Amino acid sequence: MTMRRALPLLLSALAIQLALIVPGAAIRPTPELPALLLLLVLGGGVARLPVAAALTLLAMQKIADLAMVASLGRPFNVAADLPLLDAAVRLTGGTFGPLAGLGLVLAAALAASGIAAVLRWATGLWARPVAGQGARIALVAAIGLVLLPAMAPRPENARYALERARLAAGTLAALRDFRAAAANDPMAGRPGLLGAIDRDVLVIFVESYGRASFATPFYAETHLATLRQAEADLARAGLAMRSGYLVSPTQGGQSWLAHATFASGLWVGDQSLYQAALASGRQGLFHHAQRAGFRTAAVMPAITRPWPEAAQMGFDRILAASDLGYRGLPFNWVTMPDQFTLAAADRLLRHGGGDPLFAQVALISSHAPWVPVPRLIGWDEVGDGSAFAAMAVAGESPQEVWRDRDNIRRHYRDAIDYALQTVMAYALRHAGDAPLILVLGDHQAAQRIAPDGGRDVPMHVIGPAALVERSAAWGFAPGLVPGADSPAIPMDRMRDLILQGFAAPDAGPRERLARHGRSSPAPP
Repeated sequence: MTMRRALPLLLSALAIQLALIVPGAAIRPTPELPALLLLLVLGGGVARLPVAAALTLLAMQKIADLAMVASLGRPFNVAADLPLLDAAVRLTGGTFGPLAGLGLVLAAALAASGIAAVLRWATGLWARPVAGQGARIALVAAIGLVLLPAMAPRPENARYALERARLAAGTLAALRDFRAAAANDPMAGRPGLLGAIDRDVLVIFVESYGRASFATPFYAETHLATLRQAEADLARAGLAMRSGYLVSPTQGGQSWLAHATFASGLWVGDQSLYQAALASGRQGLFHHAQRAGFRTAAVMPAITRPWPEAAQMGFDRILAASDLGYRGLPFNWVTMPDQFTLAAADRLLRHGGGDPLFAQVALISSHAPWVPVPRLIGWDEVGDGSAFAAMAVAGESPQEVWRDRDNIRRHYRDAIDYALQTVMAYALRHAGDAPLILVLGDHQAAQRIAPDGGRDVPMHVIGPAALVERSAAWGFAPGLVPGADSPAIPMDRMRDLILQGFAAPDAGPRERLARHGRSSPAPP
C-alpha cells in the first residue's frame, strides 16, 4: 500500500482513537482500536453504521463527563441528568447574556454534528469495499504492533461503557427503592411535632456556602472573622447560637436537590429522585408545619419561570422573583441582592401578624458567577431596590473575572462573606422579637473553587436559648463556628431531627398557639 493511500487511513484511525481516549486517563492507545479497524475492514458497510453510532455516543458521553466533573464533581448520568441541559443554557444566558445561551446551544449542536460527521468519515474509509483488503488488514496489524508497547493493558472503553451502563441501571434501581422509602414515613401522623415552637421559623439557604469557608485558609481568614464578630454581636443582643455540618446531596449546583433532601427526609441525589419525591405524596417539613398551625411560604428570588411543582411541597404561598417587588438592576444572573430578599420577606410575610410563619428563603447573591458583589446598606435604605443600582454595574464583568482562577476565588470569597454579613445583620435586627433561624449552605461550590471539605455544608441555629439548645442533641456546638472535627449529618436526616427536636407531645398545635396568644388556624 502506497503512502498516498495509507495516509487517509492513518488519519481516520487517529480520529477513532481520539473518540476512544478515556477522560482523566493518559492519552495512550487503547486495545479497542485495532479490533474496531479490523471489524470495519471485514464487516464493511454492515459494521460501519453501528460502529460509527457507538463511537459518537461514546465521545458525547465523555464530553458530558468532563463538563459534569468540572461543574458538579461527578460523571454525567444519562438516566438522571438530561434535564440539566436546559438549566445549563439558562444559567449561561442569565450570566453572559441571551446570545451566550444561544451560542452554547449552537456550539453543542455543531460539536455533536461535527463529531458524528468525522467518525462517519473515519469508519467509512476503513469499511469501504475496495480492492486490496489484504493490504488494509496488514495496515491494521502494523498499527497494532507499533502501538502495542504503549497500549493500555486492558480495554478501558469497554470498562468505561459498562460503568456508565451500570450507573444508569443503578439509578433506575435506586428509583424503585426510593419510592418504597418515600411510602414508609416514620413521622406520618405523629402528634405534637414542632409543638415547642412559639414563633416564626426561617430556613435560610445560603448559596454555595460549604465547609471550604472553614477548611480552606484563603476563605477561612475572611469568613471566620465575619462569623466571630457576628457571634459576639448576637450574644450581646441575647441570642443563642449552635452550629454543625451537614452532608449535601450535591456539589457545584442543583440547589433544589438540597432543598428537597432537607425538607423531605429522603436522599434526593439526582433529578430522577427529585421528580419521584414530588410524585410520592410524602409529607415534608413544610407539610408538617402546616399541620402544626404555621403559615408556610417559599421566598425564591431565583425563580423566574413557572414553578408548578411547588404546589406539592407544602407551601401556602410562593414568592418568586417577580413577586418580591425589586425595582433595581439585576446582578448578572442574580436577580436581586440578599438584603433585599430578606427585607421583602419581612414586608410581605412577617409584618402581617396572624399565625406564625414557617418559611424557606433561598439567598442567591453567592451564586456563580459571583460578580458583582453587593454590599450592605442601611435596612431603611433598601426600599424598592433602586439603591443597589450602582452596585449592580460596578466592578469587573463575568467575562473578565472568569479568565483567572484566582480572581474567581476572590469573588467567591467576597460573595459568601456578603451573604453571611447579611444573614447575621438580619438576625441582629430582629433580636428583640427573634424568630428561630436555621441558616445552612445548600452545597459547596464546584471542586476547583472549593476543593476542601467534600460535600459538607455548615448549618447554624440562631434564636432564643430555650429553642436553640434543643439542637445540642444533634451534636451542634455553641456559637457560629462548628467544631473542626464535628461529624457531618446527612442532610436527609434533618427533617426528622427538626420535627422531633422541637416536638411537644403534651400539646397539639392549637393548644400551643393558644398558649402563646396566637390565633388558631382553620380546620383543614
